[in-house]
Amino acid sequence: MFTFELHKLHEAELRRWAEQERLAGQARRARRTARRAARDAASKEAEGPVSTDRNRFAHAA
Repeated sequence: MFTFELHKLHEAELRRWAEQERLAGQARRARRTARRAARDAASKEAEGPVSTDRNRFAHAA
């Protein structure tokens, strides 16, 4: 009977670990999606000339 109880405890531990891994994966995917959305939004806002100050750097000799 003791072996069966150990088996059940181990099974419960593995199930908790699997649930934590699943939630961590969901969080990673959500962060990745949010970063991509922010990057796409920023790139759409920033379209246009890179710099309007044409004399910002000195010409090479």
